[in-house]
Amino acid sequence: MDSDSVRGLDRRRLLGWSGGLAAAGVAAAGAQLVEAPPGHAAPASAGPGAVPPETRPGGAYDRFVAKLAAEDRFSGVVLLSHRGRTVLSRSYGMADKEKGIRNHEDVAFNLSSAGKPFGAVAVLQLAQQGRLRLSDTVGTHLSGFTREIAERVTLHHLLSGTSGLNTPAEDLRRVFHSRDEVYAFYERWARESKPVAAPGTPTDHAGAEVAIPALIVEAVTGTRYWDYVEKHIFERCGMTGTAFRTRPQWLTDERVAHSYMRQADGSRVDAVRNLDKGSPDPHQLGKNPGRSFIDPPGDGGFATAPDLVRFAHALGDGTLLDRPYAEVATAAKMPLAPQGGGLTGRAAPADASFTSYTMPISLVGGQWVKGRAGVNPGSVASWNIYPYTGWVGVVLGNYDDVPFQEIIQQEIQAVTGRR
Repeated sequence: MDSDSVRGLDRRRLLGWSGGLAAAGVAAAGAQLVEAPPGHAAPASAGPGAVPPETRPGGAYDRFVAKLAAEDRFSGVVLLSHRGRTVLSRSYGMADKEKGIRNHEDVAFNLSSAGKPFGAVAVLQLAQQGRLRLSDTVGTHLSGFTREIAERVTLHHLLSGTSGLNTPAEDLRRVFHSRDEVYAFYERWARESKPVAAPGTPTDHAGAEVAIPALIVEAVTGTRYWDYVEKHIFERCGMTGTAFRTRPQWLTDERVAHSYMRQADGSRVDAVRNLDKGSPDPHQLGKNPGRSFIDPPGDGGFATAPDLVRFAHALGDGTLLDRPYAEVATAAKMPLAPQGGGLTGRAAPADASFTSYTMPISLVGGQWVKGRAGVNPGSVASWNIYPYTGWVGVVLGNYDDVPFQEIIQQEIQAVTGRR
């Protein structure tokens, strides 16, 4: 499924809730100026205690990303929103180099694993309606699984990353040609999952943990996963720029960023226009996200930065889930052991990190940071929510050879003040 199997980024610590209900700020060197359109919030003007100087235009975070962009080490959008007001919005580089279309705030980027929490929200919506229980085993809703899985692995195990399952390697070189072909392949692939440890055992990014819940959503609702999420999550949040786009849409829609993969010879190629090319990264060798006609159920999608902020707010204000179920979605489930610094790294170390439903969460400087990130050949994505202080941060990029970990570290430092 998604390629955040890139272990070098320590995905367990990749945090992210995206950010920005509106665009504002003075353009930094090399950035595209984004004006706040009528009806959008103006830049925040709270006191220095509420809005740290490092988060403002010209602050440390802004300067860090601008320098990377000037060196052609970042292409995309970064956005910081505080209590519904945009504090910083920057756009760099090209969404489509061939057509000369620049990145801007309303361009959608490939989310990769940053889209996995949509599936968890879908499951919790159905739990809230009484149509399923988190304690339901796989066999309650699906057939075709071994007894070890059908009778012992629950939705809670799957969503919390503790299923004990392993899924076979994907055929990364296969080119898909329709939604039905993608669906049939991943339905079969999910049923080939094998137990490698007892349920309740932490599992490292097993594809089954997103594929099987997506199949359960479909079994309960009678609706394809993509269609359910677009109607009951994206539409409900007003995420008009976000969708599970197909390859033809990726090729033709000027509001969708093309993903540029770094090649072994140092060049970058447009993934969707060069299906014969793949990533040279040893952890996702040969992969090209353009080969999948549509992202697999439970994964991915394309989103804009403001839409991810809308999702972040909708998750907390009752739009998507009643408050108790929203708290279940993001509550700490199991401690994560430190892994060589991880995303929060040397400059902004986490006090503690935990699993939640399809996303890691951390305590940094005494406050929660909750969210998700993802990496694919040619793209990076992260959305972070800071619920104690009202911040949301987003990073969306269409290069894969960026210091992604450092960018998110800088965001966390700017928002929390943690050094």
